[in-house]
This record gives sequence, structure tokens and C-alpha cells, in this order.
Amino acid sequence: MFAPHYAAPMPRVIHFETALRISSKGAEPALTTLHKGDVFEVLEIAGTHAWGVAPGPGLVGYVDASALGETE
Repeated sequence: MFAPHYAAPMPRVIHFETALRISSKGAEPALTTLHKGDVFEVLEIAGTHAWGVAPGPGLVGYVDASALGETE
């Protein structure tokens, strides 16, 4: 299977506190809260949300893309 889109996560640093949610709709409760300085491994950015892995808590979900900065 050829899947270059998901080949490598793009580590990004959280710039302000943001919720990690199971969907991009934002209606459900947060899985956890990511804090400034936490790392989020982006797998896809679509519109105003990014989907990926929060390695600290070991959860997969969506965050507000505006909370992401470059790696430090």
C-alpha cells in the first residue's frame, strides 16, 4: 500500500493550552488538555484542526491548529 500522506509525523510544540478531542467538531468532551510546551505529532492538518498523536498521554485526536508552533 502506498500512503505517503501518513509516512512521518511532524512534531510541533503547543503554544497555548488546547483541548485534544476525538473529533474535529468540538462538541464532545476533551480527551485531555495539552499545555504550552507539550509536543503534538501532526499527521494531518485540515482547515482549522490538526489530527495526530499526543505522545505524553499517548492519545490520538484533534487539536486547534492555531495552537501549534514549530519544533523547538
